[in-house]
Amino acid sequence: MGRHGFVHIEWGATDLQREREFLEKLFGWEFQQFSPDFMMFTPESGPGGGIQKVDRVEPTSQIRVYIEVEDIDSTLGLATELGGNTLQEKTIITPDMGSYAHLADPEGNLIGIWQR
Repeated sequence: MGRHGFVHIEWGATDLQREREFLEKLFGWEFQQFSPDFMMFTPESGPGGGIQKVDRVEPTSQIRVYIEVEDIDSTLGLATELGGNTLQEKTIITPDMGSYAHLADPEGNLIGIWQR
């Protein structure tokens, strides 16, 4: 049996357009409206996914998505400018492995960011 990697990621948002604008500006992802209640996104690399319209966002600590960025500090700053919040500041795992941080998008979804 081969390795099994992520092929698609989804989360919810009460305001699809606000979520789209946040992610486009923060990560440069491209979006396509799939239905009135669902948008697909395509990053430059890695798996794509979708955002489903929901009545209420239920943050979970069970599933975490990490997105690679060039600079954690500037990404956290931009996320704040765009209406997000820093949940956990940059944490160094080891100098040769990398660092991570957690932020919340304007909907309250937890997003992990990773810097090599």
